[in-house]
Amino acid sequence: MLINLLTPIFIFALGFLLVASIKIGKKDKRYLNLLWIYHLLFSIFYYFYVLYKGGDAFGYWANAKEMTSADFMDSFSGSQGTEFMVALNYIPANLIGMNFFTNSLFFGLLGFIAFTFLYRICLQTIPYNSKFFKFRLFPLLFFLPNLHFWSSGVGKDTMLFLCISIVAYGFMRISKRFPLVLIGLLLSYGIRPHVTLILLVSFGFVYVINGKISVLQRIFLVICLSVVAGLILPSVLEFTKMDELSIEDFEEFSDSLATGLSEAGSSTDLSSYPYPLKVLTFLYRPFFFDSNGIPAVVASFENLLLLLLSIRVIRSRFFATFKAAPFVIQGLFLFFIMGALVFSMSMSNLGIILRQRNMFLPGLILFILWSFSYTTKQKLISKKRGNG
Repeated sequence: MLINLLTPIFIFALGFLLVASIKIGKKDKRYLNLLWIYHLLFSIFYYFYVLYKGGDAFGYWANAKEMTSADFMDSFSGSQGTEFMVALNYIPANLIGMNFFTNSLFFGLLGFIAFTFLYRICLQTIPYNSKFFKFRLFPLLFFLPNLHFWSSGVGKDTMLFLCISIVAYGFMRISKRFPLVLIGLLLSYGIRPHVTLILLVSFGFVYVINGKISVLQRIFLVICLSVVAGLILPSVLEFTKMDELSIEDFEEFSDSLATGLSEAGSSTDLSSYPYPLKVLTFLYRPFFFDSNGIPAVVASFENLLLLLLSIRVIRSRFFATFKAAPFVIQGLFLFFIMGALVFSMSMSNLGIILRQRNMFLPGLILFILWSFSYTTKQKLISKKRGNG
């Protein structure tokens, strides 16, 4: 079909048009254009990876092709998880008539849109671009391969990556960007409601402790977030098949999910690990001793870099750095911490960990960038005082 010949060209051009529309400097536009090409290559690779390895991505597209308009309305308005993802593919796959390759590029574009939001958050909140071993961290950390791989194809991971970026960007000026926040929360609620709950709890808690926001604003926004969290809690419990929110039920759900995930296949079974080791595994593995192929080796180098940067952050007045951080960075970092604490309970193989961690990783990356920037600022202040 002609649509499948022209649409890839249109999507390719659309990424550059998106960058051109953003009000940033020429240098940053060059970086974003490079990031778009880089991301698009991962989207193409992801397409062939799915055809070779199999996975949910092809099923989302294939099932959407078979959907009727009535099925779409039922799934889009009243379902969660896999059915909701199939419904999201209905318009590009069914109404527009995209084949699986074109649909993959479309989702790659959605993943890149998430990067543009995160990029702008960095430009607006991080004043100093610090070095690590003589390399500028920004936008270097935005080129981590796994960060792109799991946000470049048809699937929940790409959509959640986009949702979280939209919500974070919207919270920076919520009075003007409330529709963005609402869209991000509604989409994430349809895909994984428990992720939406963690997102709301994280930013709600930061609003409570953030002294830079007026008391009235804090009270109003905390009430709003609490009401929304309360409204979606029943859906979270239904989604996770828990009757009530209790430690026993959550542990039972984690155990059953870990058992199910272990069946996905992995060279390392993590279900018997003690909880602290599960958290560390979720954060910084696979490592070199886990490597069983090129993807694992690449991931090991990424995790080594993140581990070294994390150690540097912890040693650099961590609590003072967090307290001084802009609200959106505090919220994303707390979202990362809570995600690691919750999701590590149910992870039982390294492949699943790489996928699930990806949606939380921007919180760590932005906090690393902020921590290095804050340290640079403090050194400059001390230097000026010394000269004075």
